[in-house]
Amino acid sequence: MGSTACVVAGGGPAGMVLGLLLARSGVDVTVLEKYPDFLRDFRGDTVHASTLNLLDQLGLGDRFAALEQQRVRRLTMEFDDGVIGEDFSRLPGRHQHLALVPQWDFLNLLAEAAAESPHFHLKQNAEVDGLLRRDGRVCGVRYTDKDTGQAGEVSAPLVVAADGRHSTVRDLLGLRPRSFAAPHDCLYMRIPRLEGDPDGTFLRFSSSGGLIMINRGDYWQAALLIAKGTGRADDGEWARRTIARLAPYTSDRMAAIGARDIKVLEIRIDRLARWWAPGALLIGDAAHAMSPIAGVGINLAIQDAVAAARILVPSLRRGRVAERELARVQRRRHWPTLITQAGQRVAQERFVATGEDVPLRLPQPLRTLRHWRGFPHVLGRVVGLGIRPEYLTGSLEPLSHG
Repeated sequence: MGSTACVVAGGGPAGMVLGLLLARSGVDVTVLEKYPDFLRDFRGDTVHASTLNLLDQLGLGDRFAALEQQRVRRLTMEFDDGVIGEDFSRLPGRHQHLALVPQWDFLNLLAEAAAESPHFHLKQNAEVDGLLRRDGRVCGVRYTDKDTGQAGEVSAPLVVAADGRHSTVRDLLGLRPRSFAAPHDCLYMRIPRLEGDPDGTFLRFSSSGGLIMINRGDYWQAALLIAKGTGRADDGEWARRTIARLAPYTSDRMAAIGARDIKVLEIRIDRLARWWAPGALLIGDAAHAMSPIAGVGINLAIQDAVAAARILVPSLRRGRVAERELARVQRRRHWPTLITQAGQRVAQERFVATGEDVPLRLPQPLRTLRHWRGFPHVLGRVVGLGIRPEYLTGSLEPLSHG
């Protein structure tokens, strides 16, 4: 049995950023990740300007810039009757773009940077499967070492659940999120990219589905939004035909995409009424699952981690975190979550139609706003920086100097 000041379940973006921030603040932290590495395909990988600014504050901007990535300064969303754009070129700060980078590269960078601190400990292939409790408080976790099959325990004044939309810690706490209607799911696949294909990222919203094409160099990462309950998730022929229609330049290679190449992601939007219990805090998708619309999930989770670190570091240094401090984290991040999810719900209801015979038209007021020259910049700011971006201030200020 080991002990630490904070144990984090989940080594995704939120968990790794929180671990890095706590360790650099002199707080001992152990991150338990249930997989042996970060190499998993088809994970969200849109890093927005808010996160890029954070990496600069952490002294990691140049290291991130060295990763293989696609930089997006403008996005065009095409509908059946017109287009609207997002322009990031006027964002404040150093970064006027979004970065599309494989998530495993991003997580490896965070892990390597965190490992430079003696206060950071990462244990991979360690699956959390129980909670330790004392006097009505959570005081640690039980886990299984998947390499050896042996059980282990880590005690801590605070357990943070950053273990995603299917959070084990959330289930162990008996917390149930409120779910909101999500009328679509998503089909992911790789499509070979050939010379002469367009550059950049392609977004197309139509009566038969929404298509996002991300340039990965020698292949496209394609995401096709489909209506739930239509049986399309198992219809590979329909998916290939639809993508070829929405992105005609791929039609000559769709026959090579088999059923095994198509992955299904169930889209969920939900959030907890309370993100904490005595001795435990939930952040990221464990507290609020996001739709992939606008690619905000990673960035919203990271903002949760920054807010949690800034608010909780003084208490963690003293060795006890009061419930009012955990509630402060939720109050800080509740409204950004609520507003972002509301926007996603509107978008999913109006941007992707379910009837193939009805053209998908630009919804009002977008048909009017698209004629305002400043609208692409306003939309770019909302997407690129999000609602209430977090910065390293207060107790975390020394981190900006490495």
